[in-house]
Amino acid sequence: MAAAATAAAVPSSSKTETYTDTKRKDDIRQANISAARSVADAVRTSLGPKGLDKMISSASDNSVIITNDGATILNHLNPLQPAAKMLVDLSKSQDSAAGDGTTTVVVVAGSLLRHCSTLLSSGIHPTVISDALHKTSLKAVDILTAMSVPVELSDRESLIKSASTSLNSKVVSQYSSLLAPLAVDAVLSVVDPQKPDLVDLRDIKIVKKLGGTVDDTEMVKGLVFDKKVSHAAGGPTRVENAKIAVIQFQISPPKTDIEQSIIVSDYSQMDRILKEERNYILGMIKKIKATGCNVLLIQKSILRDAVTDLSLHYLAKAKILVVKDVEREDIEFITKTLNCLPIANIEHFRVEKLGQADLVEEVSLGSGEGKVVKITGIKEMGRTTTVLVRGSNQLVLDEADRSLHDALCVVRCLVNKRFLIAGGGAPEIELSRQLGAWSKVLHGMEGFCVKSFAEALEVIPYTLAENAGLNPIAIVTELRNRHAQGEINAGINVRKGQITNILEENVVQPLLVSTSAIALATECVRMILKIDDIVTVR
Repeated sequence: MAAAATAAAVPSSSKTETYTDTKRKDDIRQANISAARSVADAVRTSLGPKGLDKMISSASDNSVIITNDGATILNHLNPLQPAAKMLVDLSKSQDSAAGDGTTTVVVVAGSLLRHCSTLLSSGIHPTVISDALHKTSLKAVDILTAMSVPVELSDRESLIKSASTSLNSKVVSQYSSLLAPLAVDAVLSVVDPQKPDLVDLRDIKIVKKLGGTVDDTEMVKGLVFDKKVSHAAGGPTRVENAKIAVIQFQISPPKTDIEQSIIVSDYSQMDRILKEERNYILGMIKKIKATGCNVLLIQKSILRDAVTDLSLHYLAKAKILVVKDVEREDIEFITKTLNCLPIANIEHFRVEKLGQADLVEEVSLGSGEGKVVKITGIKEMGRTTTVLVRGSNQLVLDEADRSLHDALCVVRCLVNKRFLIAGGGAPEIELSRQLGAWSKVLHGMEGFCVKSFAEALEVIPYTLAENAGLNPIAIVTELRNRHAQGEINAGINVRKGQITNILEENVVQPLLVSTSAIALATECVRMILKIDDIVTVR
């Protein structure tokens, strides 16, 4: 009887479900989501043309930065939580992929995470949500591509419109009428006809010079050095029909390889040393002069002085203009522009390695504002260009530099992928509407997740309206209504405080900015969802 009882008890115990504690995994997921959302909320107020600026004060070197560029703000945040770091990396990857939309991508990711945490608390498995997100992001990119407008590079007006849209949300927005055409001309001048859809922004050098206002910013067809000519010994400051050499050796007496001191007891010996030095330097300068070279760009030297007072004196007598302390990383750009070769040794100094230009001169920028050296009229110039950015103080100067970089990136996006799309929250609301309709066709959990994705995208128009001081709920509801009636380009006009056709208002952005923002944000959210434990190792 007892044996029968135990036999009956065994199968029933194997059928009872064992309780596994998933509390820790849920807690870690929630902690990751809330950390990432707090980073997104930090930059949310700086979205759009009426977005607010952030002042970043660094304790280590007491520097202050004023900006509303998402990538710059997040770069200076040093979050300790790993998931929050992922959002910082997300804005960096958007910056390198498209250059603009760095705030948008983080705000979209934050909104997606908020909706994901609701789905998780409803009991949907993270993998199901992740797969649905991936499917939806591919669909979203197709929808965006369908509503985009093709653009030609010859259509300069459209390019300028998209560059000025990017600049309108920056601190220097009042100068967008100057900086936008400048950015377009700079990018178009470096496009290589052999590779028409590739632009390397390293071919555009931005030189910052304190003084003046942003209005004084100019594009120079040639080279600009933020330095004075070395004319301590009265050398020339202007040379026409210049033959330019970029040298990487020093015109100064050689030093021994070991650290030692020489004690000279006899005056005649001392004279002999000085005479040898003079002869050594004179020999070098004669070799330089023999090639007809009359402008020297000397690379910065670490080991010893690149030029001494004595060599400057002889160079001045030989009527050679000298610019010293050229940074090592600039050498590649300079040689590409001048179409010459850097010379590493005096023995290799030949005519064929020199670059030629019509004019090299030192230009004064106004009283007390310093001088720059300009090289113009370069023969057989490489496909490069230089932009000289001015600003009344360091904060404005840095912000103008960052804003110009964003505008250049926007034009680069249009060269890579020649489609424009409306701005002002129009594409996000249209995506939200079409994905909402698509979610009703899908079955089961997937449709539920797609609907959440569609709702999450409304954060962009909502935030734009909120930052502009409008009533976000009324604006977003009206936007939905307009899009439902088929006005796919209706967006928020923050200047007028109402909803208008954004394409007619010239608020446009490259398609690449929107598609990469959606794709990267989704990828980042999927990654955060799939993390269920944090393991710290020593």
